[in-house]
Amino acid sequence: MQEYLLGVEKPARYMGHEMGAVIKPDAELRIALAFPDVYEVGMSHLGLKILYAVLNELPWVAAERVYAPWPDMEELLRREGRPLVTLETARSLADVQVIGFTLQYELSYTNILNMLDLAGIPLCAADRTDRDPLVIGGGPCAANPEPLADFFDAFVLGDGEEVVVELVVAVREGRRAGLSREQMLDRLAGIPGVYVPSLFEIAYDPSGRVSGIKAKKAGYERVQRRCLPDLEHAPFPVAPVVPFLKTVHDRVSIEIARGCTRGCRFCQAGYLYRPVRERSPERVLSCVADSLRASGYEEISLLSLSAGDYSCIEPLLKALMGRYAEDRIAVSLPSLRVGTLTQELVDEIKKVRKTGFTLAPEAGSERMRQAINKGISEQDLLDNAYAAYAAGWRLIKLYFMIGLPGETDDDVLAIVDLARKVKIQGKRAGRGGEVNVSVSNFVPKSHTPFQWSAQIGEAAISARQKLLRGELRRGKLNFKWHDAPLSSLEGVFARGDRRLGKVLLRAQAVGCRFDGWGEHFRSDLWQQAFAECMVEPAWYLRQRGPDELLPWDHLDYGVTKEFLKAEWERSQQGIYTRDCRNGDCSGCGACDFSRVRPQLVEHAAETTILAAHPPQSTDMAASGHARVRLRFEKRGSMRFLSHLEMLNLFTRAVSRAGIPIRFSQGFHPHPRFSFATALSVGVESYCEYMDLDINGGCTAQQVMDGLNSVLPSGVLVVVAEEIPLNSPSLSVIIKAVRYRVALPGGLAQGLDAQVAAFLALDSLPYRREKRGKVTEFDLRHEARSIAVTAAEELDLVICRGKPLEFVAAITGLPLEQLADCKRALYRAEQGEGHCREHLQG
Repeated sequence: MQEYLLGVEKPARYMGHEMGAVIKPDAELRIALAFPDVYEVGMSHLGLKILYAVLNELPWVAAERVYAPWPDMEELLRREGRPLVTLETARSLADVQVIGFTLQYELSYTNILNMLDLAGIPLCAADRTDRDPLVIGGGPCAANPEPLADFFDAFVLGDGEEVVVELVVAVREGRRAGLSREQMLDRLAGIPGVYVPSLFEIAYDPSGRVSGIKAKKAGYERVQRRCLPDLEHAPFPVAPVVPFLKTVHDRVSIEIARGCTRGCRFCQAGYLYRPVRERSPERVLSCVADSLRASGYEEISLLSLSAGDYSCIEPLLKALMGRYAEDRIAVSLPSLRVGTLTQELVDEIKKVRKTGFTLAPEAGSERMRQAINKGISEQDLLDNAYAAYAAGWRLIKLYFMIGLPGETDDDVLAIVDLARKVKIQGKRAGRGGEVNVSVSNFVPKSHTPFQWSAQIGEAAISARQKLLRGELRRGKLNFKWHDAPLSSLEGVFARGDRRLGKVLLRAQAVGCRFDGWGEHFRSDLWQQAFAECMVEPAWYLRQRGPDELLPWDHLDYGVTKEFLKAEWERSQQGIYTRDCRNGDCSGCGACDFSRVRPQLVEHAAETTILAAHPPQSTDMAASGHARVRLRFEKRGSMRFLSHLEMLNLFTRAVSRAGIPIRFSQGFHPHPRFSFATALSVGVESYCEYMDLDINGGCTAQQVMDGLNSVLPSGVLVVVAEEIPLNSPSLSVIIKAVRYRVALPGGLAQGLDAQVAAFLALDSLPYRREKRGKVTEFDLRHEARSIAVTAAEELDLVICRGKPLEFVAAITGLPLEQLADCKRALYRAEQGEGHCREHLQG
């Protein structure tokens, strides 16, 4: 039973059973893929989706998911003594064999410790026994995992598709052989790309700098990353888990390329994931088709570090739009680099709806762009902005950084000047133009040329933000910024060492959670943790010496330290380094030119791509227009879905089933269907209605069969019938709704007398306040009938209001005490005989 989910704001974060979820109750090995942020963020992460699909392809492995519980859920779990569990089988994290954390962001580290704590797992790896799960980490923050070394058994460096399979195979064999935890870790260390931190000893000199990194295992002095040599044949999740609620990136995400060799000196991903490896347009189109069919999404996002650099971007985009524009499926390029946007790309992207348009010059002055090796000119940016405004976009987002090495106030003010020039492009295009200027604070990262750079302090950040705020306001430019304390904390852990582990432990203990969320970040608690551990955070923001031993120097991500040092020197001289994909090899060290080398697809014509993947037509599509009325049930765990989440569910289901739904007009077309009632979260329903407007050629029976084939267990269409187009709407014909409410034990005593007293009233005014909105109505006037059933349930027929509001009025109990009542909608009462139905139960 999941009744406790009624005690949190969004039960859909924790209920599981989404479309596409893989459940294996009898698997030999169980791994929890853990994302240390809220569900909506974690469900948008492509890397976790890839690993989920790869692992679940193995018949003996069950990969399950778990996300950081929002503070309301954490409070509930601790209050009721419940462990943190996986979504697929509601199994405690302590009962799986492996926990794999995605290390995406330094400010999620306290969430990692909190998730382990909520499962009752010892936080420190040294305190765990053979009965505890192995705790593994991977992702971009594994490039310097030293602040987390005390808490993890192992880290995966680099691409995970191959190594994760080798890892679970090793764990299975080790468990069958009865290996101890120490023996298991020794076996994992033999897998290329796996770093076991307990097999290294770290020494520090009197100044606090790292003086030695000594391997305890022979031949393990340096751990090399894993690099997937061929993206074309790599596994890709074409049947993703489809969430019930809206996520941060609520769309089909297709990785068209991995790696980037543009060489932006601040960009860690550009160095960690070298070289460039592209998927062919044919493979991309195949993945898109399968993913749309399985998910029902209405937007495609083409992912890479620089989508505009993809060798076949124009013919691929034309093929996608030619295939999906009529289905109102949009295409977005979230990482479009300035200078790669052509008029042809703009013309294609705008065909369905204009997704967000973002340009990232990163620095305002040409001098700074040269220093960071951005490789774009001011004219490139202005040309791209003009093309976007001329094509109909009204808003352009510009991304900049402040605090870059060598930056002056003049460089900061150049951001304002450039943003003003972009705004002028909108006027030139004859459409006006809004500009949002988003400014982040530079944080030096490991394995980049700027890993030696100092990070400016909070006071300097605040001063530059103040300078920008005033100047941008005068230019009527919108300004968004990152809080200085968050960036400072990120910088501490981005280049930190193992001594920060004790600070993390203390911060989690005093209540630090969701530190990347401004509303939850507690600078005072972090200051307390640093002070109690006698660690000075500013020391980690200092400039490093060119010959200093860095905490991550034993981790090899391909690019050599000599190359990074040369790039650091070239930055100080303002010397540009060319992209090796179009020129000579820069000698960075990422390629061995046998197994690992650049993989670029040959440019293909649009006609060639379309010939391989012609547009597909649905059997149901035809001319004409029809309206179908459905009656459906929502039972079991599905009762925790809100009205908006049910709307999202049916939107996806209609698309997955291939039903030729009609769309609204306007900038953002939506499927044309409507619900009769909006039920409260937690209410089961045996009799709900919705109308769908569809194109002709599809019968009501086909609609019902199609939906039932894709809807999750607990949602079932039981009746479908075609109705005249001029039929009254559901909101007009449904006059009242019948509910049955079962009160918790002991609260039903004297219910008959309480009902009689309520019915004897002439009037009972009621006032509802929610999010600043006040609604007033009369409970007695809205009640058609109220009775107590033989099972001591309340049978309510009401025109307006929520069932628990009536129950509270009848019993005199507060709403909070009635939260555990089981509620069900049994019937919609109609006038004029429309849509006759029978009482279900």
